[in-house]
Amino acid sequence: MTSDTPARRRARVFSRRRGAPSRARRRLGAAVRMLAALVLAGGVYTAFTPGAFAEDNVQLSAVAREGKALYDTSCISCHGRDGQGVEDRGPSLIGVGSASVEFQVGTGRMPMTRQEAQAEQKPPQFNDAQTEQLGQYIQELGGGPELPDGPLVANLESDPDALARGGELFRVNCTSCHGFGGGGGALSSGKFAPSLSDATAEELYAAMLTGPQNMPVFGDNQLTPEQKKQIITYISVQLQDDKDPGGLFNLGRYGPSTEGMAIFLVGITLLVFTSLWIAGKS
Repeated sequence: MTSDTPARRRARVFSRRRGAPSRARRRLGAAVRMLAALVLAGGVYTAFTPGAFAEDNVQLSAVAREGKALYDTSCISCHGRDGQGVEDRGPSLIGVGSASVEFQVGTGRMPMTRQEAQAEQKPPQFNDAQTEQLGQYIQELGGGPELPDGPLVANLESDPDALARGGELFRVNCTSCHGFGGGGGALSSGKFAPSLSDATAEELYAAMLTGPQNMPVFGDNQLTPEQKKQIITYISVQLQDDKDPGGLFNLGRYGPSTEGMAIFLVGITLLVFTSLWIAGKS
């Protein structure tokens, strides 16, 4: 057996030091691997989500070119070149889709006259053709939700249960803000849910699809296109055709609660005066 001399111990220590990587080298290697992973993830994301960014040299259709001319004269000051947005003026329009443009511009909410808590509905500044051109430009610029083709109201002859199902969906998803009768209601910070009394089927579908103002987005995984059409059918047929859900009288179109309160107050008042009259006579 050979003795463990100091020279041999020093040789073993030197060999271990030379074979094991230093702490600095290990950290540098980890940083390089992390950087490579981030570059790879970013490349995959860019490759599979091209619609999230505006293309500089996108080839526009004839309708979209007309929309770009309107955009450059009426929208660019707030939403910036190619819809990229301007800080403290207007958000980016990349990915909002033609449905959002048709709702906001078609109802006169855009262009806004001034910055306020909520864009209010007013007479639109663009006609239907111009609104479609603006929507097509934004759609081709960055993609996003679009209104479907075909009728947006269910056919009650082929689907007689659509009205009842639409009413149930409306009560579950919409009444907390828009009220039982679609009359609208106040929200926080000066915002409000508008009345649905004069909303068109296209406006209703676009609102559910894009979630304007404080309204949530009802994607197809939450409300299918068929369910959206059923809600629109209920609003169009049951709430907009002079049919008051409260019953006999139209008291704000908020439903039976307002009529019940009115009857209660009137009844109590009559009973009080009748009691006073009887007491005075006796």
